[in-house]
Amino acid sequence: MKNIFKIIVLVLALAACTNEDDTPIIDESETIDTNENKKTTGSSSNDLLSDTTFKSMIIELVYVEGFKPSQSSINNFVSFLNTRTYKPNGITVEARAIASPGKSTYSNADIIAIEDANRTKFNTNTQIAVWAFFSDGASASNSNSGSVLGTAYRNTSFVIYEETIQNLSNSTFEPNRTVLETTVITHEFGHILGLTNLGSDMVENHEDSEHAKHCNIESCLMYWEAESGSGLSNLIGATSAPQLDEKCIADLQANGGK
Repeated sequence: MKNIFKIIVLVLALAACTNEDDTPIIDESETIDTNENKKTTGSSSNDLLSDTTFKSMIIELVYVEGFKPSQSSINNFVSFLNTRTYKPNGITVEARAIASPGKSTYSNADIIAIEDANRTKFNTNTQIAVWAFFSDGASASNSNSGSVLGTAYRNTSFVIYEETIQNLSNSTFEPNRTVLETTVITHEFGHILGLTNLGSDMVENHEDSEHAKHCNIESCLMYWEAESGSGLSNLIGATSAPQLDEKCIADLQANGGK
């Protein structure tokens, strides 16, 4: 981790406390248990991949004013989901802006607090809900050796540090912003889908022994160097994000996906 362009993907298993108001009633026939969206990363991989329980998916995409990802990045994300998941009743994105929380850096606890204060979409009987937050400010975990661009931290939750992405893209010797956004978004969601060895069992062992929960195939979206300084260098001039390799795809297919 010796390059400021290093993307560190933090996969955190975080538990959250609830209170009596955490289970709102949306109608007389259905009760939402918000705890179903507060589990560990990768634990809902089959629910996201298959149509056994959930026939549709809704992405609640919330961003700080001025830090919305490009529409092309959003479209690429939905295309990624349609390619790898079975959701016969469709995938919907609902995007909205919020005011800045007023911090220059965000800890993991800060990100969870923002979600808990602003999230409105939760799993229902047949629809699974995903929270995606695009922040201003940087991760508090940044250091001289690297910058965090994204974190998958719950079973249906991830954050993208959009300000940092904007600072590292669209200039000379930097990746195209949409390519970088798409890479980080789909990599993070790859972890939520259980890759690598994080909820989607491996058909064939391909976990990097030196970089846990990452694929050992260099060209794969889930390879650790895709998040490093050298990986970002490889994105310069690229017109699309890296793709999942055949071993990662096999893992998703074995877990109910396409």
